[in-house]
Amino acid sequence: MKVTTNREEYQTELQDLCKLFGTYDDISINHIEQSAGENYMDKFELERGMEKKTFAYSYRLDQTLSPLRQKSYRKRMVKNHLYSLLSKELNITLPWGSLTGVRPTKFARDLVANGEIKEYLIPEILTKDYFVSPERAKLVAKIIKNQKGIIQNDNMIDLYINIPICPSRCLYCSFISSEISFVQDRVETYIDCLLKELACVKEIIKHKSYIVRNIYMGGGTPSVLSAQQLDRILSELNFPVDEITVECGRPDTITAEKLDVLKKHHVTRLSINPQTFCEATLKRIGRKQKNTQVLEAYTLALERDFIVNMDVIAGLPGEKLGVFKRTMNTLLELFPHNITVHTLSVKNGALLRDNQEGIDDRDIVKMIDYSEKVLAENGYKPYYLYRQKNQLKGLENVGYYRDNFSCMFNIESMEETNTVIGVGAGAISKRIFNIEKRIEREANVKFIDDYIARIDEMIEKKKEFYK
Repeated sequence: MKVTTNREEYQTELQDLCKLFGTYDDISINHIEQSAGENYMDKFELERGMEKKTFAYSYRLDQTLSPLRQKSYRKRMVKNHLYSLLSKELNITLPWGSLTGVRPTKFARDLVANGEIKEYLIPEILTKDYFVSPERAKLVAKIIKNQKGIIQNDNMIDLYINIPICPSRCLYCSFISSEISFVQDRVETYIDCLLKELACVKEIIKHKSYIVRNIYMGGGTPSVLSAQQLDRILSELNFPVDEITVECGRPDTITAEKLDVLKKHHVTRLSINPQTFCEATLKRIGRKQKNTQVLEAYTLALERDFIVNMDVIAGLPGEKLGVFKRTMNTLLELFPHNITVHTLSVKNGALLRDNQEGIDDRDIVKMIDYSEKVLAENGYKPYYLYRQKNQLKGLENVGYYRDNFSCMFNIESMEETNTVIGVGAGAISKRIFNIEKRIEREANVKFIDDYIARIDEMIEKKKEFYK
């Protein structure tokens, strides 16, 4: 399905919305926005084979809104109108209705902050005005209620350290991450450069009087580094924070020695990610771990009093509802502090993109609904949510917590409430201006070799960005 528009700023989101309805190569749509004073009209010309139809939707734009909010409202309306058209023509409804983008909770939170709705009306408005399913609308309201401790302060920041290295490449992964066997001879040099950039960041933090609230080391798989290499990096993260997370996603990279190093440096939270407890699937998607390694790594982490998150993915190749249920039930027997349930995303750049054999999305809604049901029954609450392009059935990823073990970095990252300073190849720094309601981003180069070669350039760009 192809869509064109006379407003270039709408093009990407309109095309993304069309993709969620599926592949219809015989459909093309042309959108024209027309206006006369406060009166607007979205006109759509739809061609399907030899058939041509025209649709027109009119509305009035509130002239008291700021120019930025007027622009946002117009974009919302054209997406609503396109959704209404396609839903009726194709007899398809989407779980997230006309919403595109990665942060449905932030969208709802902004509606409240802008005075457009009251918080208790979130489920009703999302369902009525944006065609979100009642189940997803209620989920958004639950998550916003569960997001405790958000502080919007331009001097409060989070620090992100990127280690774009893994033991092997998973079939579904699209991250710019190198296999350790290919970059082993450059790892020490990469760490040298990362620490050089971190030294610059410390000066920025001091100069700007920033307060570091949370630290997150991701990737990639940081635990693929040796204990000594982890010690080198963590020794420089001497900020008085309450939460430090390190991704140890591949259980086969975790050792007692590495966990002892993390504990010595006051790391509080780990991610140990089984993704599935079906070993045939693990082999199929390029993960070499055994279930026994997951249990061993988890035991080592609990013995050292780490908070543990575990990820699973619904919709992996070859898996049906029964297999996913067994994974969820095994996970609940382990009872980790956090559980993140992902919907499989067939991403550009992933090996899976060119080999989708075995992917069956007929059970995917039942899988996600089952996970929400059994997690609630076992005392877990949803606390952050995000979406990705090309997720099966346009569904979502949801993080759950039990007791009081939510991850503040995840909340602040998804809701974009805090400035994030990113260090390392592929890291993205994000400057939040809460009073001005704007965000600026600055990305480091993606590949390790480029990062090493251009480290001085990255440092100068960072100094300029945080002037």
